[in-house]
Order: sequence, then structure tokens, then C-alpha cells
Amino acid sequence: MDVMTPATPAAIDEIYCQLVPLRQLRLIVPRICIAEVIRYVPPQRQGPQPGWFRGLVPWTTLRVPVISFEELCGREAGEPGGRTRIAIVNAMSGRLETGYYGILTEGFPQLVRVNHGVMKPDERQAWPADGPVVCQIRMINEYPLIPDLPRIEEMLHDCLDGSARRLS
Repeated sequence: MDVMTPATPAAIDEIYCQLVPLRQLRLIVPRICIAEVIRYVPPQRQGPQPGWFRGLVPWTTLRVPVISFEELCGREAGEPGGRTRIAIVNAMSGRLETGYYGILTEGFPQLVRVNHGVMKPDERQAWPADGPVVCQIRMINEYPLIPDLPRIEEMLHDCLDGSARRLS
């Protein structure tokens, strides 16, 4: 009798991910990375910062930093529109005081199941080793990027001066 347990390789052959729509690109992240998607509110800028760091937005009892992933990759992001949302991401590195940050999106993330049969590496574009992208993949007719979440958190940490914290 063949019993499937969590340790059986076939049991972990497939994972649920979020396909996050940006203006020109798409990201793919594990489902657990996205805590919530909120409506767009203009972030409050905190002095001179890189263009990809949009500022801070209130979320629950926190002031959460928000980034434009496309600008972080050196692409033009455009102005926020009616479909713009903020995906609140669970920070994993422990470097961000709030434990969260936001990524500007164009709509809501889509839940997808990913396995070896639908995902292949796409090596048409090289990404810098110290950049915010691990790699790009091909999934049927999509070419999402796998973001380097610890690197993004490190870059955000370098921008913040303690202004991202609990609301008073």
C-alpha cells in the first residue's frame, strides 16, 4: 500500500503561488508571502529617496514602506491608475522593523499551482547577481520573475531611517 505523507516527494511536487501583476511585468511568489492586498493610497515620501522607494502607507497599526518593483529593476513604472493596488508582503529576513512592506501592483494577485510540468527556466534575459531578481521562468504563456525577497528587504532597510513603524 502506497501511503502519501508530507515527507513523500510526490506530496511536495506542487506548490501554490501568487502571480502578481505589475504594469509591464509579473512576479511569482509563494502564497504565504502576500499578507493582504489593499487599495492604493498615495505613499508619504520621507525626504530624498531612490525613485523605486515610494514612501510609507498606513496599514493596520503600522506604517509600511512601499516599492515599485519595476523601478527597482530599472524600468519605467508609470503613474498609479484605477487598477493600482498595494500587495502587503510578509518580510522574512527580520531586517524590517514592521515585518511587512508593500509592492505596487496593477490588480489583484492570482492564485496558481506550480509544478515541474508547467514551470521552466527562461534564460533570455540575464539579471544582475546583486539585483532584485533571482530569475525568470516560463509558465505556459506567462514569463514571471522570481524576486529576490531578502535582497529587496536589504535594499529597503538601507533606505529606512526608522520611519516605518507602528502608528502612534
